[in-house]
Amino acid sequence: MKLLTGLVFCSLVLGVHSWFSFIGEAFGGARDMWRAYSDMREANYIGADKYFHARGNYDAAQRGPGGAWVAKVISNAREDIQQFLGHGAEDSLADQAANEWGRSGKDPNHFRPDGLPEKY
Repeated sequence: MKLLTGLVFCSLVLGVHSWFSFIGEAFGGARDMWRAYSDMREANYIGADKYFHARGNYDAAQRGPGGAWVAKVISNAREDIQQFLGHGAEDSLADQAANEWGRSGKDPNHFRPDGLPEKY
């Protein structure tokens, strides 16, 4: 429902050309979020999850409003599911802080743990 609402809003306010741009940014942002998640799973590095949260949100938001929007939707959905499953509220708040840090354009390397391979 949020996706539909966002699409309708964009089409009315931004016009058709901007709407297509927004959709492209959103798809690109979703790919950025998936890449950060995949890298986090591959790295399997203790203490690096906040870095990957910030990096995925940063990369998505750099694409524009559509990327920032999809990063927020994906991040909130993930954290809502984690809380529903009973995972720690403190960790969820820390994840959300890292998500917002990245979406706001701040350097995700702030959360980069020592020793994480340069590949990431």
